[in-house]
Amino acid sequence: MNAPRTNLPVDPARIADVIDGLAAITEPDRPYTRRAFTALYPAGRAFVEQRFQAAGLETRIDAVGNLIGRRPGKVPALGTIMLGSHSDTVPDGGRFDGIAGVAAALEVARSLADRGVALDHDLEIVDFLAEEVSIFGVSCIGSRGMAGVLPEEWLSRQSGELTLAEGIRQAGGDPAQLAAGARTDIRAFMELHIEQGPVLEEEKFDIGVVTAIAGITRIEIVVDGRADHAGTTPMGGRADALAAAARLVTGVEALAKSLAGGRFHFTATVGEFSIEPNAANVVPSRARLLVDARAEERAMMELFANSLDQLTEQIARETKTTIATPRRISDNPPTPADRMLVGVLDAACITAGASNRRIVSGAGHDTAWMARATRSAMIFVPCRGGRSHAPEEWAENDDIAMGAAVLLHAVIQLDRDLQSQEPQNVIQENG
Repeated sequence: MNAPRTNLPVDPARIADVIDGLAAITEPDRPYTRRAFTALYPAGRAFVEQRFQAAGLETRIDAVGNLIGRRPGKVPALGTIMLGSHSDTVPDGGRFDGIAGVAAALEVARSLADRGVALDHDLEIVDFLAEEVSIFGVSCIGSRGMAGVLPEEWLSRQSGELTLAEGIRQAGGDPAQLAAGARTDIRAFMELHIEQGPVLEEEKFDIGVVTAIAGITRIEIVVDGRADHAGTTPMGGRADALAAAARLVTGVEALAKSLAGGRFHFTATVGEFSIEPNAANVVPSRARLLVDARAEERAMMELFANSLDQLTEQIARETKTTIATPRRISDNPPTPADRMLVGVLDAACITAGASNRRIVSGAGHDTAWMARATRSAMIFVPCRGGRSHAPEEWAENDDIAMGAAVLLHAVIQLDRDLQSQEPQNVIQENG
């Protein structure tokens, strides 16, 4: 946001055309709502495909339902450099989340054509299927499938009468070919995204070069007390599940704040909470909490989980309740960015005249799954007030254009540098 926006090697108006065009394809009275597997999603996809084709890209939909635009390279045997993000949204708030990354990636392809730059590698622009949590309750379907790590049992998940397998077919994919469709030719993947946080705007940086995507662990805690009459049971004789759960909520916050005070990123939130019997005149007999914890370093997550175990034991003793050992519902480790790509992106910022800082992503992204298959990295651009997943989500088009310029310089550099690097195309465990 400090660098001048003149003489950029990209066209901001073309980026705005894509973002504005998708913003107009939304559910009535629900701004920027275009969820995967719903009636409006194909219209958004058709719009993106038309823009891909107008830019001279060869389009196809792969087995898992990702829309891909290809610009052939001079030496296809070298493999593919891939850019992209997603065009699906959360309900009521997805004007830039994902969409900015697709628009910026497309602009890189257009700008290469404008400049007459012929890459040795193939360049592919991807619109991943269902990055956001879908109607099937799962996310990052397209990137998991491309990396070959989409769980087969997910295909039978249902939303109403529709299965995920049928949803993928409706999106143009072929679930029967998922295993054969895992990509091994991608030499590098990069994604532009709005920050979804306030750091770049507050510190006045143009670009955040992402060094890691935080691991996400979700932990369920169930507190069992005893239902009693709210008016006749003495305060000292109760086993109030809600009172115990309230202490857990504030305890989670205190633990998270103590871990977040250092140099590594850490957050924890009680995002789901329910009680039984949920009646005004009954002492609560049960409470359920779901903790969302995110850590840049795995050791911090383990420290948090161990501390949480101790906290639940202490609160159970002091409140006469029973609290089962906290149970991990899901547990994804952190994803470090590829060091080579981080260096290339740092250098591309200098070439583009963009101020930049290193940053950690506290949100999940398709990049985390692509890192299972190839070198992967991300850049962030500022967003107003750090707001995201809300109708107020906003990023300045000039900031997105600066990000596209960084990607353009990075692609040109990578086209040279990757020819001296060993391929990293074996699917491996993250972290």
